[in-house]
Amino acid sequence: MTGLSYTHGTSGTVLLGDTIGANLDRAVATWPEREALVDVPSGRRWTYAQFGADVDELARALVASGVAKGDRVGIWAVNCPEWVLVQYATARIGAIMVNINPAYRTHEVEYVLNQAGVSLLFASLSHKTSDYRAMVEEVRGRCPELRETVYIGDPSWAALLGRAAPEATYEPLSCDDPINIQYTSGTTGFPKGATLSHHNILNNGYFVGELIAYTEQDRICIPVPFYHCFGMVMGNLAATSHGACMVIPAPSFDPKATLEAVQQERCTSLYGVPTMFIAELNLPDFATYDLTSLRTGIMAGSPCPVEVMKRVVAEMHMEQVSICYGMTETSPVSLQTRMEDDLEHRTGTVGRVLPHIEVKVVDPATGVTQPRGEAGELCTRGYSVMLGYWNEPEKTAEAVDPGRWMHTGDLAMMRDDGYVEIVGRIKDMIIRGGENIYPREIEEFLYGHPKIADVQVVGVPHEKYGEEVLACVIPRDPADPPTLEEVRSFCEGRLAHYKVPSRMQVLEAFPMTVSGKVRKIELREKYSAP
Repeated sequence: MTGLSYTHGTSGTVLLGDTIGANLDRAVATWPEREALVDVPSGRRWTYAQFGADVDELARALVASGVAKGDRVGIWAVNCPEWVLVQYATARIGAIMVNINPAYRTHEVEYVLNQAGVSLLFASLSHKTSDYRAMVEEVRGRCPELRETVYIGDPSWAALLGRAAPEATYEPLSCDDPINIQYTSGTTGFPKGATLSHHNILNNGYFVGELIAYTEQDRICIPVPFYHCFGMVMGNLAATSHGACMVIPAPSFDPKATLEAVQQERCTSLYGVPTMFIAELNLPDFATYDLTSLRTGIMAGSPCPVEVMKRVVAEMHMEQVSICYGMTETSPVSLQTRMEDDLEHRTGTVGRVLPHIEVKVVDPATGVTQPRGEAGELCTRGYSVMLGYWNEPEKTAEAVDPGRWMHTGDLAMMRDDGYVEIVGRIKDMIIRGGENIYPREIEEFLYGHPKIADVQVVGVPHEKYGEEVLACVIPRDPADPPTLEEVRSFCEGRLAHYKVPSRMQVLEAFPMTVSGKVRKIELREKYSAP
């Protein structure tokens, strides 16, 4: 074994050379009568044969509407069956699906429509406080390439399908063609459009599913958003590449609806970020749900606290739950725990490298590979690395070096056994009086406090030390929140003095991205002033 922080995933299972359409055709031929898709809110169901027929109908309608290979088709919608149909229909004809975050407002959606050159847009009519039709009407005149909008649940959807010719000729496709643009949430400036191919996302979904032993017997509850890789790749493509069933519990995350869907549909797998699992476990009637059908699932998006993982395994019956690490630019998963891994590996690490992928940890300043056990920037290379940022070659070059290594911006440490610990974002690291502090370590420790249900640690400016440690906590009992003195006392003698929070905010909820990640930048900005 090398002493360097480099490893690659060997495998006797070869990469798929298919396009997404060809892979779906194989699933339809192999499992025509098995359920492919269930929408719990509407009660609609599709077998693989029905799903394949509806995908083909939509693909023929798109061709009849003038959509050609390489054209950009936007989708700005919450989770629903039509989202999934658009995903596979665009892939079948070689159009590039542009995922638009349902939380976006007019300023952001106008940017994405113009930056990607979207010519046809699918959109929800409305959801909660979002009136998508009104927002599209507001920006349409400023988006010269947008020629048509089709609303899901509106006569325009049926009108589009009505154009489908009985047969259509599709252009020849390569598995390396761009098929999807996903906008990464920019913390500064506008988001960038990570451009992904059939080969990128089909293989990533397939191998993520392989590592948790998916078969056509599995039923996957997907409460995470489709607009993000977690939903459409690790969820949908992992399912269809194994003949498993996609189960939609609700248009957006709802802990009660999620557990009801698992119980009703006898789901074997459940996805979520840690905050979603925490919300489910904290439901007052949690113990009344029958979750015995579950065996596995995926937790990703941020580190999983040990106590939460113990409850997920014991009380949700997810003995084979897997932790995944990745980013949109890598399709997304690079590292994953295995079904047989112990609790410490599932909570202390983000797993080991996926088959056919390389990872290394480098000194951020020099790019030199670090010895194992030393922190540095995590880099990944292989089939999963994006084609680039759409129409932004300079930004692509900043992220992907000449050796085709994707620089993640995450600080990581590789253990001797090849498992990787994420110690923080390079930009999240707190530097207090010259000491490097990784928020994850303090968060893990504070999860053990009896009054704390959830916690996020950020660095905020300090006149003397440069930065100080702020703990933002959600109390177990809102009527009895912890005090700063109680938290500091809990840390006394167990954490180095410079890691002990000097400030604390008690919150009801954290600001979140729609994919379920906590927006630490927002916490920093809001509480920077003492």
